[in-house]
Amino acid sequence: MVLIWIFRVLVLALGPAIGFSQAVPPWKGAIVGLCISILIIGFEILLAEVPLTQIVLGLLGAVLGIIAGGLLDFVVQQLGQQAIREFWGNFALLIKVLLAYLGLVLVVRKFPELDTVDQKLLASWAKKRGQNLLLLDTSALIDGRICDLLKTRFWSDGSLVIARCVLDELQRLSDEQDNQKRIRGRRGLDMLSKIQEEGYLPVRIIDLDHPDIKETDKKLVRLSQDLKAKLITTDFNLYKVSNIQGVEVLNINDLAQALKPVVLPGESLHIYLIKEGREKEQGVGYLDDGTMVVVENARAMIGKRVEVAVSSILQTSAGKMVFTRLKNHRE
Repeated sequence: MVLIWIFRVLVLALGPAIGFSQAVPPWKGAIVGLCISILIIGFEILLAEVPLTQIVLGLLGAVLGIIAGGLLDFVVQQLGQQAIREFWGNFALLIKVLLAYLGLVLVVRKFPELDTVDQKLLASWAKKRGQNLLLLDTSALIDGRICDLLKTRFWSDGSLVIARCVLDELQRLSDEQDNQKRIRGRRGLDMLSKIQEEGYLPVRIIDLDHPDIKETDKKLVRLSQDLKAKLITTDFNLYKVSNIQGVEVLNINDLAQALKPVVLPGESLHIYLIKEGREKEQGVGYLDDGTMVVVENARAMIGKRVEVAVSSILQTSAGKMVFTRLKNHRE
């Protein structure tokens, strides 16, 4: 910030100095130079709050206006009527400036509508190519099994779509003070990076948003409807709400329910116990993918890493629970 103010002071000093040295009489040049410097700084302060994309598109609109003025210039020169040529000769500069202004203002004012245009183009492009748009939610990325599904070519065609609100939520989780939330957020970002690196399907990150909707889940449902996309999730509540609103949902937990479990009864696990279970003397921990592990007779071991043996597995659309007992534990 200090550096910006140093540049502003230099501009205020150089403007009058250059005007004083170039104009006759010098004092008029100094005044004009000061006015120009103030205008430049004023524009710089105003544009500081405007997004860079909007500035670039505004300049593009102005350039298009100037090009339109050049085309009109060519058309007038081809006409044989002297009156039109004289009128154009008197007002050509003014008309070109107005066209440049019109192009700039139209692009800036219509900038918010670009999201809607992008939605329609993306949906029509996918439909024309016969491809599926697969919209990933936060839980599907944190879960991580989406990477394994892509590796097996479970989806042979289509494009993966990541909404900006999902990235923002993962970033927020990654910055949380709570250790479990921070781990989940960073895992989701790692999974997204892995998906992009593997390149099994094209990945597109979209900035489309609905500012009137605050909750991420509701934004995803609306985006799925707008883009005609399939929503991929492991969130049971989002799965139910999406089905009610007519959105096609692919629940990874449903797929896992029909396949062989990741862990089998009798297998050994090392788990860190972080809290009590619902039943007496139970301890609870979590696998890296967020799967809840319930350990019988382990309340006294909370806060420690223990070795357990899998007793049974409960798999539902709401998720998976693994029931275990302390290894070598005697009743």
